[in-house]
Amino acid sequence: MRATVTVMLKQGVLDPQGEAVRHALGSLGFDGVEGVRQGKVIALDLAEGTSEAVVTEMCEKLLANTVIESYRIEMG
Repeated sequence: MRATVTVMLKQGVLDPQGEAVRHALGSLGFDGVEGVRQGKVIALDLAEGTSEAVVTEMCEKLLANTVIESYRIEMG
């Protein structure tokens, strides 16, 4: 069983990596990019029967800094 956790900075939190990517894309001639938010994807291989509630607890305790980051869980 696999869970995929996507962690992103919350709206309003400065994203210097995203801004650097946006600037670099502009330098390469991709002028249509107005904003970039960079995050991380964490793939978890789980024992059968592991609940989404357990994955949520993992996110709250370790995988995401919930003060400045939000996360989305996809089970399957």
